[in-house]
Amino acid sequence: MTTPAIARSGAARDDARRRLGFDRSLRRVILLFPLSGLAGGGVLFALGHPDWAATSWTATTLPVLAFLCIDIVSSLRRGEIGLDIVAALSMSAALIFDESLAAAVVALMYAGGQHLEEFAGRRARREMTALLDRTPRTTLRHQPEGLREIATEAVLPGDRLMIRRGDVTPVDGIVTSGVAVLDQSTLTGEALPRRFGPGAEIASGASNLGDAFDLVAMRRAADSAYAGIVRLVDEAQRSKAPMARLADTYAIVFLAVTLALAGAAWAVSGDPIRAVAVLVVATPCPLLLAVPIALVAGLSRAAKQGVLIKGGGALEALARIRAIVFDKTGTLTDGRPQIEKVLAQPGFTPGLVLAMAASLDQASQHVVAQTLVAEAQGRGITLSMPEDTEETPGEGLSGSVAGRAVVVGSYDFVLSHLGSCRSAQAPADSPAGGMVVAVAIDDRYAGSILLSDRLREGTDKLLASLRDQGVHRLVLATGDREAVARDIAQGLDIDLVLADLTPARKVDLVKQERRHGPVMMVGDGVNDAPALAAADIGMAMGARGSAASAEAADVVLLVDRLDRVVNALAIARQSRAIALQSVVAGILLSVIGMIAAAFGLISPVQGALLQEVIDVAVILNALRALGEA
Repeated sequence: MTTPAIARSGAARDDARRRLGFDRSLRRVILLFPLSGLAGGGVLFALGHPDWAATSWTATTLPVLAFLCIDIVSSLRRGEIGLDIVAALSMSAALIFDESLAAAVVALMYAGGQHLEEFAGRRARREMTALLDRTPRTTLRHQPEGLREIATEAVLPGDRLMIRRGDVTPVDGIVTSGVAVLDQSTLTGEALPRRFGPGAEIASGASNLGDAFDLVAMRRAADSAYAGIVRLVDEAQRSKAPMARLADTYAIVFLAVTLALAGAAWAVSGDPIRAVAVLVVATPCPLLLAVPIALVAGLSRAAKQGVLIKGGGALEALARIRAIVFDKTGTLTDGRPQIEKVLAQPGFTPGLVLAMAASLDQASQHVVAQTLVAEAQGRGITLSMPEDTEETPGEGLSGSVAGRAVVVGSYDFVLSHLGSCRSAQAPADSPAGGMVVAVAIDDRYAGSILLSDRLREGTDKLLASLRDQGVHRLVLATGDREAVARDIAQGLDIDLVLADLTPARKVDLVKQERRHGPVMMVGDGVNDAPALAAADIGMAMGARGSAASAEAADVVLLVDRLDRVVNALAIARQSRAIALQSVVAGILLSVIGMIAAAFGLISPVQGALLQEVIDVAVILNALRALGEA
């Protein structure tokens, strides 16, 4: 998406909100007609004027009927056939056969039901809407003449921005001055704010709770993390779940059954009022209300916990997962190497080796360099500013620290910079899955730093929880060496471990695992994107993963916590179960009521009241998917 597209997306949302506001106002006005008509007619009836009461009820039903007919025509033009037709038929039939009170009750229930459904929908998607509403439109940029407010889409990489207290970070960037105290709860679900000092990389979309700080933009707004989240939320809200589409199909069948039962009741009894009562009981259908509300509630609840599911279809598919394929690096493991040991040669100390290496690595953005800097700072080591640095990508870095020549990188890279002083003891072997960073100081081999990529804490409990959620098959698939994969998987409840896999072989593995049921692939790297796309559900570690994996995935974890996989499965299964439960219960009650009406046991007015009770119960039950009921 280009930068102007972000602006167009925001403008489109503003237009949609204005149209939605007008629609809400119109529906409120429509609701006033049956309310006033029923109240006025009731007073007239009590005063002994039944004819005037009937006239009041009829007059206030007609505007609602007209509004409903306009909605039906619009739906038919879009190729959609719904049970609003039954509502129109029941009101029309009631008016034709002088059941004006029943017509007015149906009108009130229809208009009131529209408000109830709209309220439930807003509550169900409020967490997703909160993500969209936080999109910052402007920001302050440092310029030679001073601070200037500019549009967010005008920010370029390298721009220095001031983030004031209360501002939302507009782009991904690096803190350059001050301390950032950020609330990331909307993005990640983490309740406590986090502090970021100078040099820390932060994502867009977080609220500044502390004092103002400066941020150097790393990328444009359209390419930042929050813009990607906004695109995913837009996509999720526009999508229609297979269950919802199936509900549309069942609604047509239900409409046909309703008309047939109403016609049969009239034909057998000769009483048209029975047909009216049948139509009234069937207005509207819980099938159309329960499914979208329950699924959207599930999407919103997941978003609140930092799990972005791309639509109701993905939520349904997630609920049926029976096998999971995990990538290793950055998924089951932390993905960021951690220092295991610092080894120093004679004449040097471990503290000096780490201090010199970390000081020089301040000039590099490599993940290993960042690890050394963070570890040194965590140990309270004071770092010096590097000078005359020169980096060879993938090999190492050389430069000057406090007047001393320092080289950091692979063993061969460091030796190549030692000149005639090449005698050095080879560094010790790294831990399984780890690596060794060699360090030279003043043309002497000074020592080595051993690092490893550790298994995420609580991984064993996570796998056990997945088994409890009904996942029967757990597979570890990695492009790393087999020895590393076996070491990581040791002691874990994993059914199959495969190593040395190319992206193509990961795709083949996903396809093969389908014999055990629907498959989910969990990964974070560019090499995982094909497998994520090939799986029934692809789940990307979006907090630190690649943009390619997030785009290919159906579910994106906005927080770097693997336990949210279990949460996502639980939410999906609960939401789908609640939707089905609401549909079955609502339809069953409606059918019972329709049969009773066909036998003359329920009057049209009683039928209208009964159906509204059913609709309210169905909607409230569907809202349980929010996890708050």
